[in-house]
Amino acid sequence: MSMTISQKILARHCKVKEVLPGDLIEAYVDLILGNDLTAPVAIHEFSALGNAKVKEPDKVVIVMDHFTPNKDIKAAKQCSVCRTFAREQGIQSLYDVGKVGIEHVLLPEQGYIHSGDLVIGADSHTCTYGALGAFATGVGSTDMAAAMAEGKLWFQVPKGIKVCFLGKKGKWVTGKDIILYLLRELGVSGADYCSLEFGGEIGELSMDDRLTICNMAVEAGAKNGMFPVDEAAKEYLKAVGAPVTEKLEYLREAPDEAYDRVINLDLREVEPMVAFPSKPDNGKRFDEFGEIRIDQVVIGSCTNGRLSDLKQAADILRGRKVAEGLRAIIIPATPKIYQQAISLGYIDDFIEAGCAVMTPCCGPCIGGGMGILAEGERALVTTNRNFKGRMGHVESELYLCGPAVAAASAITGRITHPQEVTA
Repeated sequence: MSMTISQKILARHCKVKEVLPGDLIEAYVDLILGNDLTAPVAIHEFSALGNAKVKEPDKVVIVMDHFTPNKDIKAAKQCSVCRTFAREQGIQSLYDVGKVGIEHVLLPEQGYIHSGDLVIGADSHTCTYGALGAFATGVGSTDMAAAMAEGKLWFQVPKGIKVCFLGKKGKWVTGKDIILYLLRELGVSGADYCSLEFGGEIGELSMDDRLTICNMAVEAGAKNGMFPVDEAAKEYLKAVGAPVTEKLEYLREAPDEAYDRVINLDLREVEPMVAFPSKPDNGKRFDEFGEIRIDQVVIGSCTNGRLSDLKQAADILRGRKVAEGLRAIIIPATPKIYQQAISLGYIDDFIEAGCAVMTPCCGPCIGGGMGILAEGERALVTTNRNFKGRMGHVESELYLCGPAVAAASAITGRITHPQEVTA
């Protein structure tokens, strides 16, 4: 029978020719990720094993991106646990203050992700790496502990849903708008424990578009997101120094018959989208709502903190000012992106417009600091979740969008289509 790309990768990692949806398998992993929020729990469980040693320390990466620089004593203790464990276990890939970036942008940028890999991370948005042809999925902290001890983990083989892209995307439309549009159709549980795989005219999508789309596959309940490996993906991998296998047949687009469901998505129908509180699938077009005043804009996160996102925002904000009474926060995703944004003049554009530019970190996305909301406040953000209380008080409101909408809205003080301020 035909297998999805995800099923082919899983089969190779448990050394069998074929796996079927629902099979329980034990597979060797290529990379294990933890952060300052989840790794300490994994370390506690790992310690319960006695005098265990991490089986392959070079396959473990710990990125302290959620609460660093430490916001309080509890956060400082979390990070101290990570530092001590890495030192004792010989884990070299520890990203701390000064070199840390948002994990799901940092790992691809630093060449940790390879096509055909099996990657697990104690963070739900680990599915980002499927944009590079890896089977990548979030796991619990206890699973992270088991994988560090054994070098392998059990999985249930997911069934597949294929999204076939058609046509060309319009002006202002990015990967964020595409995934919000898709989530509106699927719902937050429409792909529960499925592999959400993408095909069709993927050449229309930049690698940053693909990384954003895969990042939010989990918002539909998917086990992972996945793109086939094409020339654009190979060029990206080469640019970051990641090896590109020549045997890519199993990473090419799988036939429709391998999937339980096939969805055709015409990119020409996608417009800039805004997801209303309090679910990512509550997306609306601009002709579906009226004036909505906002108190804060955040541009950043593992979804939209890349250089292309900052460029799009800077191009709109350049020469303009943030609305009186509105707080605009910019968070470059990694030190490298921060440096590039400085060199290209984007940071000057942001500061001159009245924005605050923060050190690379998750910050307010997870309620970690640098932009927490008070009761009754509204924020328009380029993050991936808008659940109640996600960014502060449970009576605050979060609206999700792409960087162009966020930048335009920062100028007007209300949710605004970018065409309005650039026409």
